[in-house]
Amino acid sequence: MKNKTFCICIIILLFTSIANAQNKKDGLYMPTIALKTNALYWATTTPNIGLEVGLSEKTTLDISGNYNPWEFSDNRQIKHWLIQPEFRYWLCERFNGHFFGVHAHYAEYNVGGIKMLGFKDYRYQGNLYGGGISYGYQWILSNRWSLEATVGVGYAHLDYKKYECKECGSQLKDDTKNYWGPTKAGLSIIYILK
Repeated sequence: MKNKTFCICIIILLFTSIANAQNKKDGLYMPTIALKTNALYWATTTPNIGLEVGLSEKTTLDISGNYNPWEFSDNRQIKHWLIQPEFRYWLCERFNGHFFGVHAHYAEYNVGGIKMLGFKDYRYQGNLYGGGISYGYQWILSNRWSLEATVGVGYAHLDYKKYECKECGSQLKDDTKNYWGPTKAGLSIIYILK
């Protein structure tokens, strides 16, 4: 885990240095680095943070991470961590207006006892990986604040173990599943750092 964190930090520093050289367009300031959080994930009790770095006038790299460690009453849980990097192409200029993206994702999860997700009687534990495409729009609210909406579709491969009950049951199945459908949804609040 430490090696992954170190590599991610090196990549972010590399892109930050590239973006610093490209933060002006025709003598005007263009945002370079932004911090963000997705309100839709917070609605599922999942703390999250994202960092987006400008690569050129019309491209950015967005890296978001989510972590949900909570277990609720009756052993209900949607424990997981997820990382989702995305390369974005902006139709106008970076951090403003319409964009299209290509994203990847990796997660580890432990989910059970959630009726609305179909996990009421069983617990699933495993990991997933995949990728997809997305579309979004960003509204500039002020010099430092923006709002972003995004949706994405794609593929995820899930490796999982299925257990009899939410907490203590024996393992019923060790299996995989391929999923095609929505892979990303966001309504994010953004703070421009630089």
